[in-house]
Amino acid sequence: MKYGILGDIHGNLSALSVAVEELQRRGASSFLSVGDVVGYGAAPRECIALLRELGALVVLGNHDSAAIEQLDIAYFNPYAREAVLWTRSQLAEDERAWIAQLPLVRCLEHCTVAHGTLHRPELFDYMLGLGDADPSLELLTTPVCFLGHSHVPVTVLRPREDPSRSAYTPDRVVDLKEADRALVNVGSVGQPRDEDPRAAFALFDTDTGLVEILRAEYDIDREASRIRRAGLPGMLADRLYLGI
Repeated sequence: MKYGILGDIHGNLSALSVAVEELQRRGASSFLSVGDVVGYGAAPRECIALLRELGALVVLGNHDSAAIEQLDIAYFNPYAREAVLWTRSQLAEDERAWIAQLPLVRCLEHCTVAHGTLHRPELFDYMLGLGDADPSLELLTTPVCFLGHSHVPVTVLRPREDPSRSAYTPDRVVDLKEADRALVNVGSVGQPRDEDPRAAFALFDTDTGLVEILRAEYDIDREASRIRRAGLPGMLADRLYLGI
């Protein structure tokens, strides 16, 4: 079975469409989303509609939670806060209801999905180092957990030959047969922050045990124009060109 794993989408329809098309071309039959479907970008409703059409299994991200007033936005930076308030004004009741029913964690047969960490997912913490990863690795009951939130692709794993040790790798292909368990941050579809503006997403082949981080170019001009037309901060459009 092949899963398409979608990193933070953030209302970027052009990037999402390209990611889905590429994953389908590579044989993905099921789609998983690590959350933050909305926020920053100017096509939240269209992105929700596409995920629903795909039957994607989605977890709740902090921007999703904020968009339906479940999360205090006082700690958001001004650009993020303005985008959340705009998104709230755009969502229809059925879209708000769809977000409201999203779980913080999904545990499937082959993998687990969360937004920031598996450990205390309701806090939306970041996995920025080995110390941040260890509590989630301890809780993990499947071979791999897919995450997002930081918008930077990286894998933290416990090697099969020494499962007491944690290590990290930026490699774009990870062989899970070599890991006792792994946390894979798949980056961001709609707002990469690793200085690579291409959309980031992943393909997980359960037969081979391989996870591959993929990148794809998309029409940034179109999404930047959509952001500006919506009256959102121009910085949210400009950063898409830089991958920051």
